[in-house]
Amino acid sequence: MEYRKLTTDEIAVLESNCCWAEDWQRVTVAVEGWAPKFYHRVMFYGDIRLGKVEKNIEISAGFEKHSGINDATLRNVSVGDNCLIEKTGNYINNYTIGNDCYIANISQMETTDGATFGEGNLIAVLNEVGDGNVILFHDLNSQFAAFMVKHFGDKALKDAIRRLVNEEIERTLPDRGTIGNGVKIVNTKEITNTVVDNDCEICGASRLSDCTILSSANAPVYIGTGVIAENSIISDGSSIINSVKIQDCFVGEACQLANGFTASQSVFFANSYMSNGEACAAFCGPFSASHHKSSLLIGSMFSFYNAGSATNFSNHAYKMGPMHWGVLERGTKTASGAYLLMPATIGSFSVCFGKLMHHPNTQALPFSYLIAYGDKMTLSPGRNITTVGLYRDIRKWPKRDRRSPKCHKSIVNFDWLSPFSVGEILRGKRILENLRQASGDNVTSYNYHEYVINASSLKKGIKYYDIALRIYMGAVLKRAHKWGFFGKPETDTGLGRWNDLSGLLLPATEEHRLIEDIKDGTLDTIHDVIERFEQIHRNYRVYQWTWTYRLILDYYGIKEISEQDDRRIKNDYVEARRAWVAEIKKDAEKEYAMGDVEREVYEQFVNQLDHEVDYEGNGAL
Repeated sequence: MEYRKLTTDEIAVLESNCCWAEDWQRVTVAVEGWAPKFYHRVMFYGDIRLGKVEKNIEISAGFEKHSGINDATLRNVSVGDNCLIEKTGNYINNYTIGNDCYIANISQMETTDGATFGEGNLIAVLNEVGDGNVILFHDLNSQFAAFMVKHFGDKALKDAIRRLVNEEIERTLPDRGTIGNGVKIVNTKEITNTVVDNDCEICGASRLSDCTILSSANAPVYIGTGVIAENSIISDGSSIINSVKIQDCFVGEACQLANGFTASQSVFFANSYMSNGEACAAFCGPFSASHHKSSLLIGSMFSFYNAGSATNFSNHAYKMGPMHWGVLERGTKTASGAYLLMPATIGSFSVCFGKLMHHPNTQALPFSYLIAYGDKMTLSPGRNITTVGLYRDIRKWPKRDRRSPKCHKSIVNFDWLSPFSVGEILRGKRILENLRQASGDNVTSYNYHEYVINASSLKKGIKYYDIALRIYMGAVLKRAHKWGFFGKPETDTGLGRWNDLSGLLLPATEEHRLIEDIKDGTLDTIHDVIERFEQIHRNYRVYQWTWTYRLILDYYGIKEISEQDDRRIKNDYVEARRAWVAEIKKDAEKEYAMGDVEREVYEQFVNQLDHEVDYEGNGAL
């Protein structure tokens, strides 16, 4: 775009329209497509650059006004083509505004010295009073954040990551605040040191200070009435509405924060939904949800999580301050009124009921019901494997991914049975079998740490775990045939323990290799690290087969998979899957018997279960 200085005649028209400039020589305009008649009661200070004013701007459905500037004060501002700016109560100072923007009825928008736009902000997640362990920057995703938190104690790694992040920020940080193309900002009080990318809509916000809003045409961001956002980054496709207040936060792709929700020193990733409640030092991985006003999420990490009303995490274990924290592994739920005293670790896909005071650790017993009756804690291992709730969850999550295909920064693996969760199932099954062997079958209950496991629950737990194992092995075997993996694995990568980095399922050996490659400089940019995460994810099925092949050999006591073994595993898969569906149907019948589920809803669900046999041939989980 070429610009020129104003002519004497143009200055005269501007002045007749009650416009004024500190120095008209510092006001430049587009060579073509600019006209002074579209400027009224504008005061220009410093260096001003004005683009074309050739088109109308839609300010509401069916209501258009011509581009231009009315009733505004601008200082050191560049305005793109075909923008409409009007009714600025105070001023716009040190900003670059893109094309086709509508900015109206705002109080103040400026960039001050030392602005960081929320980039490089160091926050303390989990340990509320600890040193900062997550650096906020525009390319942050759930894997990178979880990786930072998990390995915070590795000083060499921490220093290397911070160097990479700082280099990326230095490379990309703008000189001043910018407003992208197609942005709409109306009825907003204050915008300070904030970058707003393309197609964002900000309507009625109270204050945006030191923020970056990563909006785009494919995934626009909406900021609504009464919102206060400070020192934060908001990602593509997210919405923040109805008096939400966030401070020192990262909001990932397609997240929704609504209805007075407050958060500080917290991160939210891919499709998380937070409403009414509060979060502090919380790590909310993909598909985390909290809907209720009374819920407090503090000092904790989770993903694929749902918080019941009045869920409360306490990070004051004793008298040394709010420094304790917990991990609720993927798929965990807390029932209404649930209370967890940190530190605590809850195994994947478990459900917590009541006031859990004894620092529970059920990592080795996933898919469990953990129930507190006063000081007594009972555990039903594997119970959640056969519930309606789990069945609905594992099918709804992929369908509820609202992210634009071009905005998938966080990696989300939806497998509910994976080397990670099945590895826990294996450990859990061994624990239960050892308990039964040690205490015998003629007892009413078994003790495991602080938990009581009823004899019937232990027996069912072994059964449910075995069902899940057979479903998993059969499904992966069928996929191996389909995708050409079948046979002895060509790599050892995948053997051993697996981890879950907030949505990314990976072998522990690959995570260790990543650590070493960052520390020794093999990965020397942020994008190299992110690409490594992506590479690991792309190889998931290969690594999964390596792990599963070994599991099959160990489970069936064979040295290789013969044709006969292949048929046996497939038959076990079909039988286990039908047993699983039958148990879920029983659970649905119990809920229907309560009398408040409409028959149509119940029959529709049962009919869906009946069609599960249709998927047996494709290795469905």
